[in-house]
Amino acid sequence: MGKSKDIKEAVQAELVFDPLVDDSGIEVQNLEGDVRLNGIVPSYSQYLEAADAARRVAGVKRVHSHLEVVLPDWAVRDDATLSDIANNALLWDVTVPVGVQASAKDGNITLTGTVAYGSQRIAAEGAVAGLTGVRGIRNRIEISPDADPVDVEILVSDALDRYALFDDSDVTVLIDGSTVTLVGNVRTWAEHDAVVLAAWMANGVFEVKDDLSITG
Repeated sequence: MGKSKDIKEAVQAELVFDPLVDDSGIEVQNLEGDVRLNGIVPSYSQYLEAADAARRVAGVKRVHSHLEVVLPDWAVRDDATLSDIANNALLWDVTVPVGVQASAKDGNITLTGTVAYGSQRIAAEGAVAGLTGVRGIRNRIEISPDADPVDVEILVSDALDRYALFDDSDVTVLIDGSTVTLVGNVRTWAEHDAVVLAAWMANGVFEVKDDLSITG
């Protein structure tokens, strides 16, 4: 009980400490390292940052964000304006390939198009996540399935071998067509995120299933 309370209080403290998060509308619940965030935040970027802040806390194994983005009146954009702003952001971001497009409805942005790498898909989402007026993002960008599954396994496994973070990890990469499943244990959320990103960076990966456990 004491440990559960400590994790909850530590997450609350981290939310207060993080200058990018307004914690006044956030409620934290914890059950044996599974942390749930409830309440409201005033922007989508704070929705993302609150979850990141919780993951930084030692002992947190999973973060379930049920936060609702409630925009202040000054931040609301009509669909046409937000679509134009989002498409300009994609156009000006050199990490996003030409052809990726955004459309907005009630503050929710839908991304479409085709890219070669999962990292480009992630980059497109990052390009619009911090825009004023965004309530949520639906990432429907497709990835070109033009890599040999055997090559995907080798590429991801070799990348993890190069990373200093994983000297004593037991991450296993399982391949099923263009889907990568990651299983095993990592010590921190930083290691977890690096493993997942490495999987997305391989050409031909369309989906990454995360079955990793955080050991702390």
